[in-house]
Amino acid sequence: MRISVVRSAIPPEEVKVLDLNARHLGVRTIELMENAGAVVARHVLDGYPAADSVGVLCGRGNNGGDGFVAARYLSNDKRVTVFTLEEPSESMSDLTMENLSKVRGLSKNIVAFSAKEHDVVVDAMLGIGLRGRPREPYAKTIRNLNRSRKRVVSVDVPSGWPSDLSVRADATVTFHAPKKGMNRKNSGRIVVADIGIPDEAEKYCGPGDFSLLPARKPDARKGDAGRVLVIGGGPYTGAPAFAGMAAMRAGADLAFVATPEPAALPVAVYSPSLIVRSLEGERLSEDHVTELLTLSRSVDVVAIGPGLGSASETIRGVQRFVQRCAKPMVIDADAIHACGAQPQILRKKSAVITPHAGEFRRLTGKALGTDDPLKRGERVKEGATKLRATILLKGQVDVISDGTYIKLNRTGNNALAVGGTGDVLTGLVASLIAQGAQPFHAARIGAFAMGLAGDLAFEEKSYGLVATDVIEKIPIVLRRYELDSRE
Repeated sequence: MRISVVRSAIPPEEVKVLDLNARHLGVRTIELMENAGAVVARHVLDGYPAADSVGVLCGRGNNGGDGFVAARYLSNDKRVTVFTLEEPSESMSDLTMENLSKVRGLSKNIVAFSAKEHDVVVDAMLGIGLRGRPREPYAKTIRNLNRSRKRVVSVDVPSGWPSDLSVRADATVTFHAPKKGMNRKNSGRIVVADIGIPDEAEKYCGPGDFSLLPARKPDARKGDAGRVLVIGGGPYTGAPAFAGMAAMRAGADLAFVATPEPAALPVAVYSPSLIVRSLEGERLSEDHVTELLTLSRSVDVVAIGPGLGSASETIRGVQRFVQRCAKPMVIDADAIHACGAQPQILRKKSAVITPHAGEFRRLTGKALGTDDPLKRGERVKEGATKLRATILLKGQVDVISDGTYIKLNRTGNNALAVGGTGDVLTGLVASLIAQGAQPFHAARIGAFAMGLAGDLAFEEKSYGLVATDVIEKIPIVLRRYELDSRE
């Protein structure tokens, strides 16, 4: 375990992602908690050698569990008293309860806490998961602690941060990487500690990414989990159908497919779950833009491109629609070519673009020039920054960037090169956005889930798998990993 680590700041919501991805990679949560408590104790011992008495304030979550571990280590050298803010209950995690049991002899209820009786206070009350201002008894304890002006060492983040009621820490021992928004003013001296989270947990997409998908409300009604509009087809019929079907299998409540007349009946035949809107004529053109914009107003996201073809009138129609559309979009296939020809139409849009290597060059004007995923990541990040969009580059290792962060995905297999799977990915990502995921998060979850669905399909079909086989595996992946992320 290293006390001081240099890493870029991460958004607070990524903490749970890291924990779950680390577990997926074989690192047990109890190991992380043990390491976290140990480095906090080491900082107190090294940073405050003259301190004799240490008070440790512990909440009910894993942050409190870290505090219990720190208290155990500190008790070997200091007079330590642990104060629990809540009585042990079923709401406490098993790991927190397990570590509480090891310091029972040092434990008292928060009502017995008096800051003036301690030289240093360890703040392990509230962690990253806080929403809004702290409630009682945390709020009162934070106020009293701040009034005492005692030296406080916070665990991971100051309790209450980032609300306007948070602990004023002398130092914060934060884990793996600083959290975006932390600074000297709100966190004191920031010490970044390596607690054993593998770099791969941050670099690659994993099960933890599902925690970024908003949970459904218990009283959800039809449409609350998202409405998707797919604009595609004309020369091709399977592509828009695959995108719509994937959106439904990924959890969207409604999927509309707007497609030219020749494709309308075949798309409807693929699945009665799809709501098909026939567009007059053989192919998409500028004449359809007003109608499509009207349709888009009643949905949460638009997926555009699958099976449209590259006729000049279609390209112009796509460009005009994208320029005027106010909804989040997933842009694929022929629509990528249209946007690459006029990148300014993406200005101020919320979009995920899903190119393969050749489409990336047409989109950005620059070739990837390398097969190295990390170097590709920098190229994709540059392209995403320039377009102000999220790019999901499809490949043996997928690369996802929003212009600020880069994630890689290594699920999937080479059988997914079969026709139609790109359309499945488009519908899957669109569905996740419709359900409330941010575009960058949806692209990460979508890439990971798509690859796993393809791996499950490959186990059954080998190189005979087709796009619909992958679609049917999407719910299995969601059931396996989405529910785990809600723990």
